[in-house]
Amino acid sequence: MVDSDTIAAISTPIGEGGIAIIRVSGPDSIEIVDKLYRGKQALSTVDSHTIHYGHIVRLADETERLDEVMVSVMKSPKTFTREDVVEINCHGGLVSVKRILEEVLRAGARLAEPGEFTKRAFLNGRIDLSQAEAVIDLIRAKTDRAAKQAVGQMEGKLSRMIKPLRQRILELLAAIEVNIDYPEYDAEQVTHDLVTKEGEQVRLEIQRLLQTARQGKILREGINTAIIGRPNVGKSSLLNALVQENKAIVTDIPGTTRDVIEEYINVRGVALKLIDTAGIRETDDVVERIGVERSERALETADLLLIVLNFAEPLSAEDTRLLQLCDRQKAIVIVNKIDLPQKLDLSKVREMIGDAPLIHTSMREEQGIDELEEAIVQLFFGGELAADDAVYVSNVRHIHLLEQAEESIVEAIAGAENGIPIDMVQIDLQRTWELLGEIIGDAVSEDLIDQLFSQFCLGK
Repeated sequence: MVDSDTIAAISTPIGEGGIAIIRVSGPDSIEIVDKLYRGKQALSTVDSHTIHYGHIVRLADETERLDEVMVSVMKSPKTFTREDVVEINCHGGLVSVKRILEEVLRAGARLAEPGEFTKRAFLNGRIDLSQAEAVIDLIRAKTDRAAKQAVGQMEGKLSRMIKPLRQRILELLAAIEVNIDYPEYDAEQVTHDLVTKEGEQVRLEIQRLLQTARQGKILREGINTAIIGRPNVGKSSLLNALVQENKAIVTDIPGTTRDVIEEYINVRGVALKLIDTAGIRETDDVVERIGVERSERALETADLLLIVLNFAEPLSAEDTRLLQLCDRQKAIVIVNKIDLPQKLDLSKVREMIGDAPLIHTSMREEQGIDELEEAIVQLFFGGELAADDAVYVSNVRHIHLLEQAEESIVEAIAGAENGIPIDMVQIDLQRTWELLGEIIGDAVSEDLIDQLFSQFCLGK
């Protein structure tokens, strides 16, 4: 599965910038860049993990300098891919970077596929599959806490929990093999008891990992949060207050917001994908009606609803309909405009929403935002997040495999308790071992590997 050719790609974002990096990896990377590099020493003669000043020239005309560069040379196996790696640090810019990459390709490299550098790191044994997947989580992290979780997984925290479980199952499988190969020792009952005892310990560890899945997924992906309410109750003002920027137009005219506005914010280490929806009401305005329909669709996919009411207006039919959503979705009810005279019946609101949090705010007076953020953390994390060094299972693939592994180990335990022939129990144990192996890449298909790494950006 490991390719032996040399690959190259731009590893920094495309666009204007101070510097850009072109990464080259493979057995011929030093030789290829040497054809283009002009400095005091040929790159083939320098020590590993050193950086050198020079110029990149055109392959067809060495007198034409393309750019002034610093070139890093890193020789295998102490590199990210465990291959020879050369990184050309040139000036950022659309034209200059593109010209250098084209010359590297002409000199013998091929353009890397998305995620191919990280894929080679996995295939060459430098990292396992869960660590490789954490790379893209780190790139996409939207909060410090999400980044810390990704770094922890890159360092192998999840792997260090999975490997002992697999070893435990492997020892069970070895005991079963002894029982099958040497039936004269009559060890079947002992083996059944061992499967029951050890299998239960494996099940408990898998269950502990799965208990972190909900919070882990939130840390990784954020909370899809829809701000809903009637027109002119202060939804856009709430968005602006949370974002601390005037992202949405705010006026006294009902129906100002006619589309769905999205923005990410960081609430105490958790990313919230805020969706400011058009005010939900019956309207004959064609454009506003489209916005209302989009708002209603946003409700269906939201993890959290922020239902905004107007303190200075009586409860309406639209308000009542929105408050009924508290019965089936996580919701926080926000009574806004508390700086105005009260006309809203708060006791009726509390009766309708049950145990859902009720927050009082005034966007004009900048009141209630801290209480709202505290309510969000309380609702999803019981008031506080676990320590930064805690292991969260956040990857959907990992969660699915752990759920399947739990089912398999439960079936193995049940089989042992019911006296099912030990070779039948062995099948479920073997399945559990394989499923856990898929998490770290010890038992995974080539098609799945290609699919996973295709999600990466080019140059990583």
